[in-house]
Order: sequence, then C-alpha cells, then structure tokens
Amino acid sequence: MRILTAVIGIPVAIYIINYGTWVFATAVALLAVVAWHEFAKMMYAKDINVQYGIGLLSIILALGCAWLGNEQELIMVILLLVLLIMAKTVISHNNFGIIDAAITLLGTLYVSLPFSHLLLLRFTEQQQYIPTILGNLSAGAVYLWLAFIGTWASDTMAYFVGSIFGRHKLCPAISPGKTYEGAAGGLVGSVIGITAMGALGGLSLIHTLILGFLVGIAAPVGDLAESALKRFTGVKDSGNALPGHGGVLDRFDAIMFAVPVVYYYVKAFIIS
Repeated sequence: MRILTAVIGIPVAIYIINYGTWVFATAVALLAVVAWHEFAKMMYAKDINVQYGIGLLSIILALGCAWLGNEQELIMVILLLVLLIMAKTVISHNNFGIIDAAITLLGTLYVSLPFSHLLLLRFTEQQQYIPTILGNLSAGAVYLWLAFIGTWASDTMAYFVGSIFGRHKLCPAISPGKTYEGAAGGLVGSVIGITAMGALGGLSLIHTLILGFLVGIAAPVGDLAESALKRFTGVKDSGNALPGHGGVLDRFDAIMFAVPVVYYYVKAFIIS
C-alpha cells in the first residue's frame, strides 16, 4: 500500500505543483484542513478541548490571504484568531481554559502559517519562467521544487546513512530511531539534491548550496517537532489519510519547516 500510494501520489504532485493556479491552491487548502483535523483529533485523545471551528475558519482565511498575497489581511486573521480564542476562555470558562486556548492557538498557527507559505512560495514571481528538463516552469514552481527535493533527499539519505552508520542517538526522548550520523547524511543529501535541482534550472551555485544547508537543518527539525506532538498525545501516526504513509502531518512535517526557509531566503537574496 505504501508503494501504491507513492506511485499514484508522485505524478499527481508533479502535475499539481507545475500547473499551479486554483488547482494547487485547492490542493493545499484540502491538505491544510486534513492536517488541522489530525491535530485536533490528537489533542482530543489527550483530553484537550481544541476549538475545532475557530481553528478551521482561521486556517481557511489565512490560506485565502496568502493566495491573494495580502500580508496585512493575514495579520488581521491572526489577530482575530487570538481575540476569538481568548474571548472563548471568558464565555466558556467552565470547559475551555487557558491550556485549551494555548493549544488551539498553537495548532492553528502550526497548520495555517506553513501551508500558507506553500502558496506564497508557489505563486512567487509568476511571470518569470526558468528553463528545466520539464520545460519552462514558473520561478515559484522551481523554488517550491527546491524545498520538496531538498526535504525528500534529506529524509532518504538520513534513513540510509542512519541505518548503516547510526550509533549516536540524536533525540531519543522524542524519536529513538534518529541518530547524529543520519542527520549528517540528511544534511549532505539536502545539499546534493537542491544543488542538482538548481543546476538543472541554471540557478546560482552559491545560493543552492546555502539553501541545501538550510533545508537540511530545517527539515529534520520539522520532523522532530511533529514527533514531539505525537509523543505528547501518545499516538503512533497523526492519521491515515495517506495509506501506508500515515497522515498529512506525518508526510508534510518536514516540508512545513523547509518551505518557509526557502521562501524567505528567496525573498531576501534572490528576488529582493
């Protein structure tokens, strides 16, 4: 089932990312909604009263702001989220306390902001095209592929290097299987993957090397952060939306950290 999901999912992902437009925005919105559902379900298992409706509305509004490219409106959505949640602690003080409010706020931001950056990065410089082996792709699509390929290369290399050479535990309290050796291998994998992708698109070598290093650090941190959530709530997988791969959070945890890193690097140093 794991292989079948990958065989179907990879071509679909390639098409959606490269096509962009409302198709990509809709796919990201669906993933974000499922991710929020998974987060809320994990917290319910811990008897934390997450406000599902407020979180869902905030996530949809945040994604809409990201798609329209209005940062001021995104700030307004975050402010609205905070005010609504804090008001809820007053209105429903008997069954919705500060811990419930804090976890609701954490989960909503954890899902909405990284998935919003998927949209922000994909729709960066839509009128600029970069020649690749897949034809001329918009700059945003190429930059997004840097994040995805760097993350996948990091995860793959970390697994193989860790399996063969792993001796020293990286973070045993959160993820016993991860090692320093695997993390080093993942860092190298990310640098190689992003540099290779950048070369195919004619991107600057120094920029792709730096991005490879940054993604190689961010991706495993994202993985460990989601592992910490699962460890806290006592669940093995965040969900079963992707057969053989777990839930959306299980598959996108590293991407959720890598994409913002690529986005702000691109904004600061490549298309400033």
